[in-house]
Amino acid sequence: MAGSAEMASLEESFRKFAIYGDTKATGQEMNGKNWAKLCKDCKVTDGKSVTSTDVDIVFSKVKGKTARVINYEEFKKALEELAPKRFKDKSKEEAYEAICQLVAGKEPINVGVTKAKTVGAVERLTDTSKYTGSHKERFDESGKGKGKSGRENIVDTSGYVSAYKNAGTYDAK
Repeated sequence: MAGSAEMASLEESFRKFAIYGDTKATGQEMNGKNWAKLCKDCKVTDGKSVTSTDVDIVFSKVKGKTARVINYEEFKKALEELAPKRFKDKSKEEAYEAICQLVAGKEPINVGVTKAKTVGAVERLTDTSKYTGSHKERFDESGKGKGKSGRENIVDTSGYVSAYKNAGTYDAK
């Protein structure tokens, strides 16, 4: 089988893909979606000899009957299942070596992460210097929002009678 250093990097790849996209994941178990992502990102699926359907079938085969996830041992079994399909010209052991080298040391790839951009109408609508009337009162000079004090008239209820304008002026007369 593979060397101990390669096995360690294989296990590290398993853990990275296992926690990908799931904040509660421990890295001990991998779900089917992350297994499919691992196979796609590490080029285990090639579209000809190994397809996404093959990946799903192998996942279903190695996991427990009622389980929804696979552990590291089942992950290695799944790679053994896919190895002869991916590398037809090699022996079973050589194919497993080759598929382990494909996966070892890899990380999930974030493709097509959307960036927010302000153009055209959005830029004009979010420019606070162009606001007029009561909306203008919601922002300070720098364009930063004032929060609740900018949206509502907060009543000073410190007087003896509510809304009393001359609170604290009785002794001054």
